[in-house]
Amino acid sequence: MKPASQDAPATFHPASSLDFVPREHLRRLQSERLREAVGRAFENVAPFRQRMNKAGLTPAAIHGIDDVHKLPLTNRSDLEDAYPFGMLAVPLQQVARLYSAGSAPGKPFVVAFTRRDVDAWTEVVVRALASCGFHQGDVIQNACGHELLADGQGLHDGAEALGAAVIPCSAGDFTRRIAILKDLGVSAVCSTASSFLQIVDRAEKVEFQLRELPLRIGAFVGEPWSETVRQRIEQSAGLKAFQVYGPTELIGPGVAAECFHQSGLHVFEDHFYPEIVDPESGEPSADGQEGELVLTALGRQAMPLIRYRTGEWAAMVAEPCPCGRTLRRIRRIGKGRRPKVGLDDVVVIEGVSVAAAQIEAAILAVEGTLPPYQIVLSEQGGLDHLAVEIEVTPQVFSDRVGAMESLQARLAEEIGQTVGIHATVRLVEPRTIERSQGETKKVVDKRSEGRPESP
Repeated sequence: MKPASQDAPATFHPASSLDFVPREHLRRLQSERLREAVGRAFENVAPFRQRMNKAGLTPAAIHGIDDVHKLPLTNRSDLEDAYPFGMLAVPLQQVARLYSAGSAPGKPFVVAFTRRDVDAWTEVVVRALASCGFHQGDVIQNACGHELLADGQGLHDGAEALGAAVIPCSAGDFTRRIAILKDLGVSAVCSTASSFLQIVDRAEKVEFQLRELPLRIGAFVGEPWSETVRQRIEQSAGLKAFQVYGPTELIGPGVAAECFHQSGLHVFEDHFYPEIVDPESGEPSADGQEGELVLTALGRQAMPLIRYRTGEWAAMVAEPCPCGRTLRRIRRIGKGRRPKVGLDDVVVIEGVSVAAAQIEAAILAVEGTLPPYQIVLSEQGGLDHLAVEIEVTPQVFSDRVGAMESLQARLAEEIGQTVGIHATVRLVEPRTIERSQGETKKVVDKRSEGRPESP
């Protein structure tokens, strides 16, 4: 049975006390930690020191957080070029945990943690989960990866520190995950949104009512997702869905999280200083103005990343949040997301490189669609042809023909504007696109079919 009320504000946890401190106190802490991070990076990280020297800067020029904009920007290629240990600011003997990330066509990179870094990560995950409404006594199904990426282990450590019982699960074994939800009294889940949608679809297929379970809350990480997805999850599973954000390069989940009001993500600014900048010039953007999210890791020992360009499209929310937290908020990561080319499949169409992440960003910018999509490449009349198959919500698929055609046209226009190439859009029913262990194959290239073999 469901708890009597799912609408109570998030339970306060001692670790979240910094979420409510006066801004003046927070800025003093940020200034202290920034000076320490810059000094550590300048002394120990050669790529950062070289950029500081090129800009004519020394750590002495950074007096506080108001000087952060003077510092050089860091990007993903810096981590790749320094692989494996060129970004370390401590001897390898002091490293307690290592993660290796990256995928084709990008290069791998390493994220390192000292023991103090691990403890700080656990702290911010506790605050993130508490912000969403997780609390002591919850039984949490954690279906995030526990392998080389950081999501699963960070969430596991934070949930245990919060006082919850944690059940690690494979992301793709949906039948088993549903059985665990049913048999073990799971009250909360940590997952990607697309993976949990597979749970929703599987439950509907076998006519199992998720709403009858004690599930009340979900923290969804690792990918952007839209309000349409939130509504689908909440209505189908009877829980409240929250976004928890954090790039692996910085730390993983725990950089920012929604609170009960679901009106933007609070950034844990005592550990991660946020900026919004113009993606072309790098100049700061005003509150409310969209731009690229740049984060500085304050207090990190092993890898004090300074002004890291996340590649995410976001905006700072100027208004205070009704929850009372003094931490600034960023608009939900997802809609209008700036693609991080190199993290996903990249295809060449008519001589133009197109990343699957670009097409995903375009899809997420249009309400009514779900994350499962597939890019199908073929040859028509000797020319490359791009088609995108996109699953839509059951309500949209069953709507009148005119509404479907309108949605199809909007998606085609959004994709065309994003990648610069015309695409044929096909809207399909939920659960139509084939999955393997819960993952869809993002790109299907049929251009070689029917071509004569080379001699």
